[in-house]
Amino acid sequence: MEAVIRVEGLGKTYKSGLVALDHVDLEVKRGEIFALLGPNGAGKTTLISVVCGIVNPTRGRVLVDGHDVVREYKAARKKIGLVPQELATDAFESVVDTVTFSRGLFGKAPNPGHIEQVLKSLSLWDKRKSKIIELSGGMKRRVLIAKALAHEPEILFLDEPTAGVDVELRRDMWKLIGRLRETGVTIILTTHYIEEAEEMADRVGVIDKGRLILVEEKHALMRKLGKRKLTLTLAEPLAAVPAALGEWDLSLADEGHSLVYTFDAKAERTGIPSLLRKMQEEGIAFSDLDASKSSLEDIFVDLVRKDGR
Repeated sequence: MEAVIRVEGLGKTYKSGLVALDHVDLEVKRGEIFALLGPNGAGKTTLISVVCGIVNPTRGRVLVDGHDVVREYKAARKKIGLVPQELATDAFESVVDTVTFSRGLFGKAPNPGHIEQVLKSLSLWDKRKSKIIELSGGMKRRVLIAKALAHEPEILFLDEPTAGVDVELRRDMWKLIGRLRETGVTIILTTHYIEEAEEMADRVGVIDKGRLILVEEKHALMRKLGKRKLTLTLAEPLAAVPAALGEWDLSLADEGHSLVYTFDAKAERTGIPSLLRKMQEEGIAFSDLDASKSSLEDIFVDLVRKDGR
């Protein structure tokens, strides 16, 4: 699958000396859903802003469908729809007027049918004549998404699209993303809701302190870096992990009623049989056991923790 976005040696240093991006290289494939994860201040929004031509890079270059975002700004920007974090639109315009105006900004001919389709897909059609100032925060967020889709972009950026919104909007958002993906739209999103990235994304990038520390196909990442946990429900609670069990990676949970063993499922020996034997020798009985895989959130937290060392 060809790359629709190419980021090569990208850096951004502000006048204050803050290094927001540090030699970022990235390719986003046409038609994929790419999730960019990172803690606050990691560089996610700066990277999106550079790709969208809002912020100029200090070094490196970005190509959007072959167009340089600095030298060929208009051609590159026409390909992109952007849903920013901040709610910024004319408070006294009607919903349908502001969305229609956004389409015209990109030189697209009027298409009331497309505008109607977009508004209906976001449950905005009944509010089309309402002024923006009259809408709730969730409805304003829907308007931002509609504006981004008004000119039928081939690439859609969603910067924390569901942060602080209601459950209904979040559900509608992910349904819409699924439909857009089916039409071939490339979607790049940043999110704090890592379970959404785990559900929707094809590939995941992790950025921290301006550096892209990992880019991986989601399932491969979870196979490669994911660990497994064995949770043993104890017959009697423990106040602490016994010293006799010190050679295993153990922790207590559920106020001492559960013993959790974290291990590498790909290892030649998991250590589970020897652990169970040792527990029997020490007279530590359990009534139940359950095995689970690491989530994408577990992997993300572990990666960022290691990067911070």
